[in-house]
Amino acid sequence: MDLTPTPLIDAAVLQLLQQHNHILCVSHINPDGDAYGSLLGMGWLLRHLGKQPVLAMHDETPAEFAPMPGADAIISPADVTNDYELIICLDASSMDRMGTVYQPQIHADIPLLVIDHHITNTRFGQVNWVAPECAATCQMLVYLTQALGIPLTGPLAECLLTGIVTDTLCFRTNNTNAAVMAAALTLMQSGVNLAEIVARTLNRRSYHIFQLWGMVLSNIQLEEGVIWTTISLEQRERAGKIKDDGQLSSMLVTATEADISATFTEKIDENGQVAVECSFRAKPGFDVGSVAFALGGGGHPPASGCTLSGQLEDVTAHVVAKLQAAHRQQSGQ
Repeated sequence: MDLTPTPLIDAAVLQLLQQHNHILCVSHINPDGDAYGSLLGMGWLLRHLGKQPVLAMHDETPAEFAPMPGADAIISPADVTNDYELIICLDASSMDRMGTVYQPQIHADIPLLVIDHHITNTRFGQVNWVAPECAATCQMLVYLTQALGIPLTGPLAECLLTGIVTDTLCFRTNNTNAAVMAAALTLMQSGVNLAEIVARTLNRRSYHIFQLWGMVLSNIQLEEGVIWTTISLEQRERAGKIKDDGQLSSMLVTATEADISATFTEKIDENGQVAVECSFRAKPGFDVGSVAFALGGGGHPPASGCTLSGQLEDVTAHVVAKLQAAHRQQSGQ
């Protein structure tokens, strides 16, 4: 199947993959399906090339991604060494998104290859392949696999389709175009079960997430096209320390009266300080990625986020004002 137009793959990307054997692969903190799909997919791609990949993540693997082929081999930051020939960072827009897996003081001399589709990517690698026209990093890996002459079958195909399905919310985001559908169809033609992937990822939620939503939905506010709510530490504790991971902001943006949604989740950061995770979503025609980037975060125009130090109430007021200003500007008010 013709997947044109496809993003140009820099020759330096292919050279790095061909020249090195012992390779560390990492994706971003608070990982989603594209993070796991691209990480595991790269692992299978490198094995096809006869390489020795090591896959690492800052976070523990969530239940919905644990059944993915190769997920049981992912190591924690404590097991990461400094003897790799190459490090590949997948689906992360900035260096800090790798968490504690990547440590500049011991890894700075190792070549870093960045493969990502976020428009807010800071080009922090020695070689950067960034393709914002792709709906998922896994879509980029479809093209890379074809360029390397590797069959898009088996575990590799399953991992890549998982990333495409989850990042497009099963082909419902406004960046889902013919090229995305063609890439997905190519993977499905290898025998990958789309229905199983959707059931395991997008159609699966913990009972505790509903408990959490029940507590915070009563606090929803809507002003100037922006709908938002807050999630406190106490509420998370009462719901079993469950993480929302953007599911609530994705639901809130479906409100007819809103164009932008946000959730603000209170947490304690690695330094023991109070911080707030901000998750943004936008309907077609609106861009929350620019707001997230200005606040030190990243993502896409329709889905992005950031983490800010400060008290929940103060951060919420500050960021909501930014989102409302963006809404006024983008709606021509």
